Amino acid sequence: MNMDSTSTHILPENNHKGVQPCWSCKGPTGKTDLFCETCHAVQPPGHINHFERLGVPKSFDIDVDGLERKYFELQRHLHPDRFANKTPKEKSLSQQQAVSLNQAFEVVKDPLLRADYLLQVSGVDGISHDHTVNDPVLLMEAMETREALMEATDVAQVNALSDKARRDVRDCIKSMAKAFTQNDLNEARKLALRLKYLTKLLEETRQHKARLVMK
Repeated sequence: MNMDSTSTHILPENNHKGVQPCWSCKGPTGKTDLFCETCHAVQPPGHINHFERLGVPKSFDIDVDGLERKYFELQRHLHPDRFANKTPKEKSLSQQQAVSLNQAFEVVKDPLLRADYLLQVSGVDGISHDHTVNDPVLLMEAMETREALMEATDVAQVNALSDKARRDVRDCIKSMAKAFTQNDLNEARKLALRLKYLTKLLEETRQHKARLVMK
């Protein structure tokens, strides 16, 4: 379909739901529409969740390649060049839409941020500000791994710890996808905390490796 900023009815899924009037012509627009189907004016970003904004299912298990294609297609229609001759209001609204899409994409593409956001929109406390780990198994694992990392004196040892952490990350993400699919939010939150720890551990292995290389 050949679309441009003056004749675009783009939209993620379910654009027939939550109909509201266009600010310009008062015609009907869907809550996820970027543009009015009647007058083609860009619309303000609606109060919708990140998944709706990007037109993907509200799920932890997503097609990342498909997500990227949708994101770049939506952003293409909001490129500033397309609004060079538009009114100041439309320029402002296009920028607001672009910012909202950026924010949604940054969250949904990242497994840890996606899990945290899904927990919150599902009515469960997220892990963003959870700095205390009460899981004794995770605490013990963290302590033992950090001790091994601090005792590592060569790059090979650090690489082994890093490789294990990456495998653990992959396994954790798979388990978390299963927990979300089964709507086991308590387990999903527990796994999200583990993923947060593993992500931090990977960064620590990179930093330790860099220090060894610089010696």
